[in-house]
Amino acid sequence: MGKQATEMLKGVLEGIVLAILARRPAYGYEITAWLRERGFADIAEGTVYALLVRVEQRGLVDVEKVPSEKGPPRKVYTLNAQGRDYLDEFWRTWSFLADRLEELHGKGE
Repeated sequence: MGKQATEMLKGVLEGIVLAILARRPAYGYEITAWLRERGFADIAEGTVYALLVRVEQRGLVDVEKVPSEKGPPRKVYTLNAQGRDYLDEFWRTWSFLADRLEELHGKGE
């Protein structure tokens, strides 16, 4: 991924992670693996974990520690009602921006 794509991704990664959690609860490594499988190969695990800490602190997710077969318990994140509201706002903003960008790209001429 180029520098421009990396910078753009930083701005929307939180929304992407919340959208993943809207589908089902997940732990950090699962989220990172899902992103990498879909072409976001440059995302570091640490980036995802730091983001999960931030959304937890802001009250957008619920966290449950689940025993793991390998090592310490895993923190499983679930999108809560406040997180769903935030994600809804993210999608509204995304739609607005995508429409404006499409206009600038050529349709609005």
